[in-house]
Amino acid sequence: MDLKVLGNKIASARKENNMSQAQLAQLLFISPQAVGKWERGESVPDFFTINKLSEIFRVDLNYFSGNQHLSENLPAAPISGATLRENAESPEERYLLTNFNGSALAETDFSGVVAPKRKFFGSNLQRTDFSEADLTGSAFKGSDVRESNFKGTNLTDCTLTASNFTDAEFFQTIIIRTEFIASELSGAKFTETRFIDSKLKATDLRKTTFENCEFNGVDFKASDMDGLCFEGFTFINVKFDNASLKNTSFKGATLRNVSFRPTFALTNKFYKSLQTINFEGASMDKLTYAALKGMGVNLSKALVM
Repeated sequence: MDLKVLGNKIASARKENNMSQAQLAQLLFISPQAVGKWERGESVPDFFTINKLSEIFRVDLNYFSGNQHLSENLPAAPISGATLRENAESPEERYLLTNFNGSALAETDFSGVVAPKRKFFGSNLQRTDFSEADLTGSAFKGSDVRESNFKGTNLTDCTLTASNFTDAEFFQTIIIRTEFIASELSGAKFTETRFIDSKLKATDLRKTTFENCEFNGVDFKASDMDGLCFEGFTFINVKFDNASLKNTSFKGATLRNVSFRPTFALTNKFYKSLQTINFEGASMDKLTYAALKGMGVNLSKALVM
């Protein structure tokens, strides 16, 4: 079906039942903007949401997929403030459809959804819109998430393991206790994002872009970060233990309680890698400075705070 036709059907059913976009959005645990996109034909709800729409409007699914008119269906139940509160607080609704494992969800609109503790294992999520969504506690594993949109997304307590995030967009994304482990981040872009108590472990970051980001309590253990530019960034309580940092630049950066330790003994390879790091104009606390100096790193152009 044409997206515009489907959008008009959703809008007609909503207006017929004297329901605002905000009221419908609350019943579906999404943003009013997502409803607006459907009605303008800019995006389409997934199959599960269409089923929910049919329940809310008390229409047959044929209303959305065929030529059936709204008048042939029963009117929707009246929507009151109490009804909205009951729906918003219903545990059955809140935790419905937690498992999206193995789902084909490419280009799906999840913008603005409140969907904690969801599972996306082995799912196709290419070019999916997660912008402004709350995915707290959710898990991605072995999924294809290429070119997806995570602008303003809440990824608190999420685990993203062995998944492909090539060319994904992370703008002002909430990353708190978030774990990226052995995932593909080539071409991914993190902009104006604070990483707090998070992990980017055993991950190839050489082709990942970081712009205006801050790192507090982050573990980069065993990640490949060769050639990255962290000029002017702030690092607090960060671990680069056993990370590959050849030709990485920390020019003008601020480092407090930052560790660059090898996993075991200081090997010649790890030592040579440290020698290529640019610390020109970097400011660091005395302990970080001493640890790097003890490994033979040239800090002649670094500053001690």
